[in-house]
Amino acid sequence: MPVNLLSPRTQDLLAIPGITIGVTEAGVRKANRRDLTVLLLDAGSSVGAVFTQNRYCAAPVQVCRTHLAAATSDIRALVINTGNANAGTGAPGLQAANQTCAAMAQQLGVQPEQILPFSTGVIMEELPVEKIIAALPAAISNAHAANWANAAEGIMTTDTVPKACSAQITLEGAAVHITGIAKGAGMIHPNMATMLGFMATDAKVSQPVMAQLAREVADASFNRITIDGDTSTNDSFVIMATNKAAHTEITDLASPAGVTLKAAVLKVAQQLAQAIVRDGEGATKFITVQVDGGKTPEECRQVAYAIAHSPLVKTAFYASDPNLGRILAAVGYAGISDLDQEKIELFLDNVHVVTRGGRNPAYREEQGQQVMKQSEITVRVNLGRGTASDTVWTCDFSHDYVSINADYRS
Repeated sequence: MPVNLLSPRTQDLLAIPGITIGVTEAGVRKANRRDLTVLLLDAGSSVGAVFTQNRYCAAPVQVCRTHLAAATSDIRALVINTGNANAGTGAPGLQAANQTCAAMAQQLGVQPEQILPFSTGVIMEELPVEKIIAALPAAISNAHAANWANAAEGIMTTDTVPKACSAQITLEGAAVHITGIAKGAGMIHPNMATMLGFMATDAKVSQPVMAQLAREVADASFNRITIDGDTSTNDSFVIMATNKAAHTEITDLASPAGVTLKAAVLKVAQQLAQAIVRDGEGATKFITVQVDGGKTPEECRQVAYAIAHSPLVKTAFYASDPNLGRILAAVGYAGISDLDQEKIELFLDNVHVVTRGGRNPAYREEQGQQVMKQSEITVRVNLGRGTASDTVWTCDFSHDYVSINADYRS
């Protein structure tokens, strides 16, 4: 069961002028399952994206990078399939991804380079591209603006609930809408996760700014989550702006309008990223790891990830066992060579567990036990080295995590 996470309500998801969405059943892996989603963009839209840092990246990731780098014309559609990752498939996989783009382009009367393909699912299995191509007309004919909830469901793999949310802001007196969807439940690790994230807005944003917006938003949201320490081959995060809103074009993220838009987009992205953690495979607890008092944000992040990745820490949380020496051990092996352990402070929520590197004399194990039983927990570490801080979000490891991944291909 996800941790304090409900399915989004259709009526809460805002349509984005300039985008329609179609969802259908292609039978990529299983029959009677919505597994093919298309997002259709009006001409003149701007698109920014970031992708996995895994060097063994999937064919669709390679094709997306090529098409975005070409920048000969605006992106007009995204094609997303679940059930098959089209990763580890060599030259035939690249051919299949390009065939998908060509078929979609033919349907829309545009160029293949104006299509971005995305796949998620099992690795090292041939993509049944003929099924995807055959289903494209149905997906296109099904497209309408208020279809975000179905799209959120259509991109799921081991997710137990769809992930989607919206926001509305005002720029120069004009209403601006933002909606995003995401999927991911396992192989979640920064740079990015086994996740697909798609966000759209009708804000008017220049193409160069969109690329910057995607990088900065991903870095503060999807690149701040971890479930199991594995980095996927297919991670993709895309932000689309249809440029329909009635405000001056944003050409600088540091401008007042740029700052306002980025803050709103980031808030939605963080909500989606946290939803992925809440729905982590077998998760029973949502854990915030906050590290303060570092010399730099980077070293704070380094310590936070050491804690969040530790199987010993994560299983202790699952067991509600305040075996908190495991957290201290993770702080110690995080890689800060000149760390002074006598300056370390550790808190579980507001319970002060460690002071000056040792057990707080006022701490009682029943206090830690009480916090560990909660479904949401904050771990706070102060390094006593400076004023920098950073935060990551993670979950526990349960028996179900092992079962889900042992049975993944069943």
